[in-house]
This record gives sequence, structure tokens and C-alpha cells, in this order.
Amino acid sequence: MTKSELLKEIESFRWKLPRNFHDRLTESLYGEANRIASKRTFRAGTSRRIAFQRAADRLLTNPWTGFPMMALIFTVVLWITVAGANVPSGMLFTLLVDNGQSFLKGLSQSIGTWPWLEGFLIDGIYLTCAWVISVMLPPMAIFFPLFTILEDLGYLPRVAFNLDRIFQKAGSHGKQALTMTMGLGCNAAGVIAARVIDSPRERLIAIITNNFSLCNGRWPTQIIIASVFLGALVPAPLASFTAAVSVFSIASLGFIFAFASSWLLSHTVLKGEVSAFSLELPPYRPPRILRTLYTSLIDRTLFVLWRAVVFAVPAGAIIWLIANVYIGTHTIAWWMVTGLDPVAWAFGMTGVILVAYIVAIPANEIVIPTILMLTIHMTGMTGVGEQGAGVMFETGEDSTLALILREGGWTTLTAICLMIFSLCHNPCSTTIYTIYKETRSKRWTTVATFMPLVMGFVLCAGVALVWRLF
Repeated sequence: MTKSELLKEIESFRWKLPRNFHDRLTESLYGEANRIASKRTFRAGTSRRIAFQRAADRLLTNPWTGFPMMALIFTVVLWITVAGANVPSGMLFTLLVDNGQSFLKGLSQSIGTWPWLEGFLIDGIYLTCAWVISVMLPPMAIFFPLFTILEDLGYLPRVAFNLDRIFQKAGSHGKQALTMTMGLGCNAAGVIAARVIDSPRERLIAIITNNFSLCNGRWPTQIIIASVFLGALVPAPLASFTAAVSVFSIASLGFIFAFASSWLLSHTVLKGEVSAFSLELPPYRPPRILRTLYTSLIDRTLFVLWRAVVFAVPAGAIIWLIANVYIGTHTIAWWMVTGLDPVAWAFGMTGVILVAYIVAIPANEIVIPTILMLTIHMTGMTGVGEQGAGVMFETGEDSTLALILREGGWTTLTAICLMIFSLCHNPCSTTIYTIYKETRSKRWTTVATFMPLVMGFVLCAGVALVWRLF
């Protein structure tokens, strides 16, 4: 047999191999190595520590118990984050918004500052930054340390192990599960967490789809709207349960969209073979408290919060200006809302909602306050939000919030479409900037920005059409 014939024979044999041959071979080798190591370990005598780790892994990585345990653990983490953040968030709100704004206004009036400059700096820029800090800091200061503890304990690699098969079917990587989980705290942090994925193609897929994880800036919007509108559709004892199920459904929908978009990207513009995921599960170990606090509070919490505050400064300025600068007989805000109302109707929303999302691109945390401010501005309601045009405010009661929104033309359809759009819209400016820093590509930053936005408009248009037809 000649050399060319031999090469042809080898090539034809190579094409007969299964597509995932290398993955199966690797799994077989690791499985055999584990079997041999297990025999040697038991013959030498198994320590209590090894026995505990084996028992824990049987529970946490088993196909039948691993997923329920994973859901339970992260539900507890989210519950601790949401419940634990209420008190410090309220304290920060009182300190920075209530007392801080009053103090700065008194100081401004004592030195004779021009009213327009006072409104621009205090009611616009300062108040927006205070909102962002009071809403973002407590949840991140709780979520990131808890997440880092799970990482130090060695549990997060087990999560990636459990989800690897699902992500492989979507053409992505098992470690994307870690980035999506981190995105539940902050999408910018989730984008940074994609560094753990070695493959550039799969890392890019994880970055582009991370926006489908509901970040802590969008949780308040989901919870408030679900409580006010969807909870009101059922008897009072079931209101909280209905609202919780609604929010959980939206969050789960985000993961489904992430899988679907990962599959779409991996079969179109980001084609490629899924890389083998050989993961050596580390032993369980106690967390190092000082390292945990430094990593979570300095590297993650303060880093993300600083970026958010930087981008909140222009947002506060824009919000105040559009509500106080007149073109003809009306403000810029009035012209924007009036012009966008017909467009928003097709998507089951209102012009106020679209304007709020335009000016709140720097921070999702200020969407609801901006909607309330613009609604009062457009309807001329009295008794609430009377600090002045362009000044964001919060209502302490759901009934007052419902009254304001219904006065602004809201219906149950509006609430449902807003919840969907809150899940599927462009990332905040902090995340957009982080995506560009991580990818160094304007092209992929643009794709990551507008892909979820297009999906959001399409979904809302479909829901609005079906709702009105039936």
C-alpha cells in the first residue's frame, strides 16, 4: 500500500468516528482512573473527610438530586439577599435620599445657589446617584459574599458539572452556568466572570447571553409590578404567592432565552465544536473569611457600584433636564412621551415606559422612580410627587402606586409586557461598557446590546396582539 493510499484510509477511518468521540474517550479515561483510585482508597481505609465528600457528591452531583439541591441552594441565597437587603437599603435611602437631599437643599439655599443649578445638581444628579447606591449596595454586599463562599466551598464547580450536558446541547460550555448565576447579582459581574471559560467562542456566547439573567437592578421592578397588578387578580391570601410565582416564571424564562440564544449563536455566527470540559472537582474546604470579604466587597461590589454611580451621573442630569427644559409650551419629556405613545401601544406599553428606559440606560434601579415621576408630570396628579418636576420619588404603599400607574393608562397587559421587557431589553451602560472592555469589539458589544432589545420588542408585540385578539 502506497503512502497516499494509507493516508486516505486513515482519513476515511477518522470520519467514521462519532462526533463526540474525544469527549467520550476522555470521560472513559477519567471514569476508569476514578474506579481504580476508589479501590485503592477503600483498601487503604477511607477517612471521615473523604467519606463526607463522597456522600456530599452523591447528593450534589446525582442527576436526580443535584438539580433540586442546586435550585434550593440558590433560592435560599436569593431569599437571603432580598430579605436581608430590605433593612440596610431602607437605612441608606433615609440617609442619602431623605436626609441627604434635605441637608443639601438647606445648604444650597443658605449660600444662595441659583434654583435651576440647585435642581440640576441636587434633584437631578445627586438624587439619582443616591437612588443607585441605596438600591444596589445592600443586595450586592450580601449576594457577592454568599456567592464567594459557595465558590470557596467548592460547590460552584459541581454546578458547572451538573449543567454541562445542557449547555453542550446548546452549543455552549458548562461554565456558562457560573456566569449566569453571577449575573443574578449583576450582569457586569457576570460578564467579568466569563473569564473562567477558556474557549474564546464559548466565552463570547456567555457574555452576549448574560443579560438574560435578572440582575438585582431589575428584581425590584419585577416584584413591584407583579405585586401591584398580578397579585391583585387573585384573593388577598394568594396575592403574595401569585406575585412570587410570576417573578420566578420571568426569571426562569430568562434562562430559557439564554439557552435558546446560545443555541442560535452557536449554529450561526459563532459556529464551532463544543470544547471538552474536563473538570476535576476540588475537595470541599472551609471558606477563608478575609479572602472572601476582600474578593466579594472590593473586587466585585465596590468595582461594580463605582461604575454604576459614574454612569448614573449623566442619567440624573438628563432626567432633570427633560422635565424642566421647555420646547414651546411643553417640556422635552412631554414631547418624548407623546411621540412614543403610539409606538409603545403596539408593544402593550406606554410612552412613559419607553422614555423611562431610554433615560435609565445607565442604571435599571431608577426605572420605577422615573416612571412615577414622568406619570405625575404627564397627568398633573396632585398629592404625590410634589417636590418638583424631574424629582424622583417612591411611594410607600402599593395602593398609591397602583393609583398613579392606572391614572397613567396602565392595565394588566401593560404590567405583563413591562415584566417581559424588563427581562429582554438592552443591558445597562455599566454592563455595555464591561462587555466592550472584555471583548474589545464594537461589533460584539453592539450584538450583545441590541439582540435582547429586539427579542423584547418582538415578544411584547406578540403578547399584546394575542391579548387584544382574545
